[in-house]
Amino acid sequence: MADYEEFLTGCFPSIDSEIVSYVGGMLEDTDVVATSDGVFESIGPFLEQVDDSKSEDDIRLICNRLHALVCKNSDGIEEQSDTPHRILDAPVHLGSLVNDNRVDSSHQSSIWIHRKDAGPQVDSKQLAKAEAQLVKKQKKQADKDSTAKKPNGVLITGASLHMSAGRRYGLCGRNGLGKTTLLKMISSGNLQIPSHISVLHVEQEVVGDDTVSIESVLESDTERHRLLTREKELAQRMNLSPNAKGDNTLSAELSEIYAGLEAIEADKAPAKAAVILAGLGFTPAMQRACTRSLSGGWRMRLALARALFSKPDLLLLDEPTNMLDMKAIIWLENYLQTWPTTILVVSHDRSFLNAVCTDITHLYNKTLITYKGNYDQFDKTKDERIKNAKKEYEAQKQYREHIQVFIDRFRYNANRASQVQSKLKILEKLPPLEPPVKDTEVSMKFPECEKLTSNILQLDELCFYYSKERPIFENVDCNANMSSRICIVGDNGAGKTTLLKILLGQLSPVKGIRHAHRSLRIGYFSQHHVDQLDMGLTSVELLAQRFPGQHQEQYRNQLGQYGVSGELAMRPVPNFFILDEPTNHLDMETIDALGEALKKFGGGVILVSHDERLIQMVCQELWVVRDRKVITLDGGFEQYKKIVEEELQALQGL
Repeated sequence: MADYEEFLTGCFPSIDSEIVSYVGGMLEDTDVVATSDGVFESIGPFLEQVDDSKSEDDIRLICNRLHALVCKNSDGIEEQSDTPHRILDAPVHLGSLVNDNRVDSSHQSSIWIHRKDAGPQVDSKQLAKAEAQLVKKQKKQADKDSTAKKPNGVLITGASLHMSAGRRYGLCGRNGLGKTTLLKMISSGNLQIPSHISVLHVEQEVVGDDTVSIESVLESDTERHRLLTREKELAQRMNLSPNAKGDNTLSAELSEIYAGLEAIEADKAPAKAAVILAGLGFTPAMQRACTRSLSGGWRMRLALARALFSKPDLLLLDEPTNMLDMKAIIWLENYLQTWPTTILVVSHDRSFLNAVCTDITHLYNKTLITYKGNYDQFDKTKDERIKNAKKEYEAQKQYREHIQVFIDRFRYNANRASQVQSKLKILEKLPPLEPPVKDTEVSMKFPECEKLTSNILQLDELCFYYSKERPIFENVDCNANMSSRICIVGDNGAGKTTLLKILLGQLSPVKGIRHAHRSLRIGYFSQHHVDQLDMGLTSVELLAQRFPGQHQEQYRNQLGQYGVSGELAMRPVPNFFILDEPTNHLDMETIDALGEALKKFGGGVILVSHDERLIQMVCQELWVVRDRKVITLDGGFEQYKKIVEEELQALQGL
């Protein structure tokens, strides 16, 4: 029995004779025994299968010993070699010696015709077994990853979110991925947040009652409200009971309350609350009005004002700009830039995120990735990251393919058996290869429309009111044509929606004339259309209900063009669009696609929007509704923004 056979049976009493024979064949390969690592890589996987109880280090020590035994035997053979040295008397024809059947044993051992035993061939059974185990492990790992990454109903998995005090985070991602759900989980305490951190999520409007608006804001500071309530109770007790005035305990508590109120500057609170309410658009009369008299939109603004006044450690905002007009948005941007605590805000308003955020957290592929900087910086870094991930994927794919080609080529070659086993081991240890996930691109395209000449929609000396005591428009003159790209801005309640209804012909002027081209076909989108959708229907069914008589495939194609926003579908082939807050329910990618489509549209466009990026992309003309007039600004949106900021600075100085 050879030394290595005795050694193997000693280490592995139950080892199969076929494996011993296979290992022997491996050890006769000079490539395998060149180094101890080569022995381990070639033979180690088979020895691991013989005895699972032995660790990798144990197997490596055994392979090192086998390497030493083979080297020792090789040295001994060389020392005992007595190969004769012969002097040739005549030329030798090697071909004839090889083909000569009469070659004897002396010729067989000569320097010319040494027939080397090819050694054992690759054991196909062992190789098939190793490959089967590799496939089984890869399938098991793939199933495990699939279960972990694609569970039913899971929006976020394996994600971490770390927020630092005083930073302002923008939470971004496509619609439906779970941004609002994440905010609700944080506010409800389902995530691990230190107990001393106060969290406030602005998601519900203030309940309407007899509380005055400004008092509702002041009451949101619970500490101030508690101290004032207790002060009132103690003062009442002291007034009702003469003996209570000499009670040192009550006097001491009252002194502590006064000190506490002074520490939090309670006397300045009403002025601070008034500034916040004014910035969000509340007039002095609205600040003194009961909350029950406010509409739902204004109650949401009041909820935001309460949050800004109370200043929690972590403020959670979900699309705060949807409820605000442009003037209030500009004020909020400026106000949050000096916010002292931490903010996590969900918004699809790119300009707002650029102005407010110090960091962007991207919800992508069911995980969270945080980037330093505002949205523009994030957008650039994200694109670079996706490019690098794609390059890494292609490199890894090419590397694996190269290994697989080698395995397929030499799987039955005895001299390459060790290398094939090594390559299989490498493939087994590699993690599953997955291509980088890329968001689906959104594209929109409006159909070609009939061209009309001159002014196709015009208002001359228009006056309008619902009641004579409160006129909304007086002597308004404005017009639009097929090339118009007009944005209407103004404070909430100034009459923007009323102006749209007059342009649409839904309201008739009290005085003046509305001119409309006889071939004018208006496509109208209202922000309230979304609220009127039947949530029990699919997008295809909604389109079929609105525009019956088409094949289902046509509805699907239409939805594909609009990013599955079927509610944007309008009348067939309009030549003029009037859009009222079209971006409120769209994610950022769809807003960009809408902007590009409106720029290329062959007809005219009038829109009411608070999305600065969309306005800058599309609109060439700005109509400002204020003081019962419609004013055209030559400087466009930048001029309007400058006017608003000057007004806000004046408001802050009061």
